[in-house]
Amino acid sequence: MKVTIVGAGNVGATCADVISYRGIASEVVLLDIKEGFAEGKAMDIMQCATNTGFNTKVSGVTNDYSKTADSDVVVITSGIPRKPGMTREELIGINAGIVKSVAENVLKYSPNTIVVVVSNPMDTMTYLTLKATGLPKNRIIGMGGALDSSRFRYYLSKALDKPSNDVSAMVIGGHGDTTMIPLTRLASYNGIPVSEFLSQEALDKVAADTMVGGATLTGLLGTSAWYAPGASVAYLVDSILNDQKKMIACSVFLEGEYGQNDICLGVPCIIGKNGIEEILAIDLDEKEKALLAKSADAVRNMNADLKSVLA
Repeated sequence: MKVTIVGAGNVGATCADVISYRGIASEVVLLDIKEGFAEGKAMDIMQCATNTGFNTKVSGVTNDYSKTADSDVVVITSGIPRKPGMTREELIGINAGIVKSVAENVLKYSPNTIVVVVSNPMDTMTYLTLKATGLPKNRIIGMGGALDSSRFRYYLSKALDKPSNDVSAMVIGGHGDTTMIPLTRLASYNGIPVSEFLSQEALDKVAADTMVGGATLTGLLGTSAWYAPGASVAYLVDSILNDQKKMIACSVFLEGEYGQNDICLGVPCIIGKNGIEEILAIDLDEKEKALLAKSADAVRNMNADLKSVLA
């Protein structure tokens, strides 16, 4: 199985590293536009092989999409972060052009690939990739929900003082500080609702901390996080390549599900060898429905800035 990761920055390289040492794919190609950058990252990862015991082949290339041919999954992390003084529209315009070009180039050599979008704003870039390529919606997946849900479980585990792997929880909605929806009502600790252990005040704090989880790390690190995002992508890729049919919150094109149309938004999905194999319908209460509708409105407003790119 072959995976291409476009963008060899911190997130892309971490994703390649996790895929390699976990043996998720037999081959990983890192591609970047910066001369020698992907090659250096790949070499560094490969020099871990004898110490960590992996057999995955990792290579790097500078903007040579022919080396990505016949990829089973392509991960797009390309784009720039928002800089001081930059408007949302400027960020979308720049990243939209980059993501559209990347998607078109990878499909020249891997027409049957499944595309995982990581670039921000993630829901909008997922929508752009779907519209620009014309691929069926099961083959375009936005990663954000996997990361947001892992952060949600982390904050719940801290509040419970229990292992995060014993906590089940999910975040739906847009992948943004004000658009994600941590489903505290449905979160559980070994099958028992977390509300049995935590007060509403504590649950509200967990939800609030989750929503600014990325911003919190940016404040501490001075840059965006990369370990958890990279591992979240690898987790999603693993479910695709090994047909694990895991339930993962992903940004997917909706056609009436959850009352939404013509939008990519985070909802629970079954992820397997065909990408999005099923969009699961879960019963939301009235408050959750209202929050999801509000989240969709915010994402749809951002999507409106794609008109010139998609024209």
